[in-house]
Amino acid sequence: MKLTCTQSDLNAHLSLVSRAVPTRPTHPVLANVLMVADAETQQIRLTGFDLSLGVQTSFNAQVEEGGKITLPARLLSDIVSRLPDSPLTLVNEADDPGVMLTCATGRYQVRGMGAEDYPELPTIEDTNGTRLPVEALIDGLHGTLFAASGDEAKQVLTGVHLTVGEDGMEFAATDGHRLAVVQTHSEGAVASEAGFDVTVPGKALRELERMLQMNGVGEAIALRFDQGQLTFEWENQRLTSRLLEGQYPNYRQLIPRQFSRQMTVDRRLFTSSLERIAVLADQKNNIVKFNLDATAQEVVLSVDAPDVGSGRESMPAQITGDDLEIAFNVKYLLEGLKAFNTGDIQMQFNTATSPSILTPLGGLKTTYLVMPVQVRS
Repeated sequence: MKLTCTQSDLNAHLSLVSRAVPTRPTHPVLANVLMVADAETQQIRLTGFDLSLGVQTSFNAQVEEGGKITLPARLLSDIVSRLPDSPLTLVNEADDPGVMLTCATGRYQVRGMGAEDYPELPTIEDTNGTRLPVEALIDGLHGTLFAASGDEAKQVLTGVHLTVGEDGMEFAATDGHRLAVVQTHSEGAVASEAGFDVTVPGKALRELERMLQMNGVGEAIALRFDQGQLTFEWENQRLTSRLLEGQYPNYRQLIPRQFSRQMTVDRRLFTSSLERIAVLADQKNNIVKFNLDATAQEVVLSVDAPDVGSGRESMPAQITGDDLEIAFNVKYLLEGLKAFNTGDIQMQFNTATSPSILTPLGGLKTTYLVMPVQVRS
């Protein structure tokens, strides 16, 4: 194998696939990235795979001799990222389990392993692949991923439930304390059939979101799934992931249909106030109290951390319904607000112990449900 490529190309694509390389591999070869040089297409293909999540990406290079080898992901990334932005030459002699990497300032020998033991990414023969609009996919992931659970004991909740229909997609994520639902609509059916729903691991979708945001992608990407596996493919990139097993909760029945109280506030003002008062909330239990005053048309935010101090912020709000005292985990509120991008948000309530809903006004159809916290007087 002998090839020449730019440092910037190799570095960027290594950073993508390295995130699918396990830190504690079950087999030594999984700590490596698979590099395949194709003299016919004049491309290099890199693959990282932890047997659950796989990332594959290709880029153009000058390939004199084709070949394939696996190289230690962390070491190679650390070396390449520090090299000057200039052409790099990689040479692998026959029967040599490594490469000689030459740059403008020096050369490095990196030992690797043969490619024959590297597992192949799952292939899905699905002739009825679905095309997903990229912008809608990014919006849906941004609006829900933060609410997925980090508790592996509740494995099905560590993913995002994706429902694809003829007129758009619905994304849902919950950790049992809050629920984020985003509905996106697109002209021209996205599903090739009547529709489907799957639960995809949050880790895989975070990598997908990162890859889509890093690269200028066209209007749509292909989704295929079968027998517990799913792949996203576009241009010269591919992400494969196992699907999460188990019944996803019927989250729609958790959302109240009617509310007795409602508050509309400026999102930036609300977020800034919460961020300031969260400094004290972090010292205690992350709880912030709300006092809705319909007469004064204002909401008062307060934190009481006895050993540290207390804080109080008030801000104007359009409030309908009776006054209400209610408390929330401030981190849950801030994460939801930062996923919105509209000027105003609406918050709806019933009682101090029933779910509350946050929605952005004028943006995507987004529902963010947060359970209040009971505070002893």
